Amino acid sequence: MSGMRGSGSSSFDSDRAGTGAGTARPRAGGIGRGSESLRADVAGTGAGAGEDLEIDETRRLISADKVTGTAVYNRNGDDLGTIYGLMLDKISGRVAYAVMSFGGFLGIGERYHPLPWGTLTYDTARGGYVVDLSRDQLEGAPSYAAEDDVWSRPDYGRRVHDYYGMPYTM
Repeated sequence: MSGMRGSGSSSFDSDRAGTGAGTARPRAGGIGRGSESLRADVAGTGAGAGEDLEIDETRRLISADKVTGTAVYNRNGDDLGTIYGLMLDKISGRVAYAVMSFGGFLGIGERYHPLPWGTLTYDTARGGYVVDLSRDQLEGAPSYAAEDDVWSRPDYGRRVHDYYGMPYTM
């Protein structure tokens, strides 16, 4: 995301994910590289006026870097995997898929499951995303291995959306 000029993107460590409340602290690197640092006086954090802070989460927004690595659970609370990355629609600029890593051990046998963004709900109590899927449903869902080139197939996105009962709008 460092290629986003003028985005004001930066990093913010929060003790309550998704609320925007928490501890702000200066952080080197991260998604703020290549973009302007925000200068802010964050009330109640001990940060002084004009101190350079990198913010990657607000009440409504979160950086892609912070979403990556977030746990994904089903409604029963079973840990299904973690967000490996996000796929953005280049035309609309919206998140199209959260790609979840699932299975495998130390990267061997790991599968990647593109989940339409609309299938995920953030649960502040769990500190992760929740999907309405069982482990069995996930095992039957469209997925791919790291070496697969599924996104070059024009029908792959439609297949993913059809599986999850979501309208395909791309």
